[in-house]
Amino acid sequence: MAIRQVLRRSLYGETTNHVPKGHLAVYVGDGEKKRFVIPVSCLNSPSFQQLLSLAEEEFGFQHPMGGLTIPCKEDFFLEVISRIR
Repeated sequence: MAIRQVLRRSLYGETTNHVPKGHLAVYVGDGEKKRFVIPVSCLNSPSFQQLLSLAEEEFGFQHPMGGLTIPCKEDFFLEVISRIR
């Protein structure tokens, strides 16, 4: 399944809070945040863990969106996720 198809759930379902079983909602962006729903299997990837470290450095455990917020550009995030999948 292409990365765009995997992430499409969040792009079209942005107004809902539904996250399918086995997935995780994350907010991505430097300024305005965009919500993505990703498989939890991504959490095991070393490259995704580096993104988590960035989030921890910037926000600690107090994320402004109320969920996991990753402080990077959307294109970079999509590139990392596409390599994982």
